[in-house]
Amino acid sequence: MQQFIDTHPDAENIQISLIRKATIAKRISVTRSFSQRIIQLSRKAIMRANPKLNERELILTFIAYHYGSELANRLREYIDRKTL
Repeated sequence: MQQFIDTHPDAENIQISLIRKATIAKRISVTRSFSQRIIQLSRKAIMRANPKLNERELILTFIAYHYGSELANRLREYIDRKTL
């Protein structure tokens, strides 16, 4: 059964086969690489949309988008308490 509408079924079958044949270390490495790239792209998009944010606000905005405003607010409060 085809999983992705933007990938030819033959190409998808090859990709799945390669993933199945890969070692656990290789799978983890690829997953880590994808995750790092996605984080980079997300941060760049946030920076483009909010060019005046400082690093702290960029991080908090990233957290709000990906993990929720409640967590971002709690982290903001924690940082504020630690910097007093």
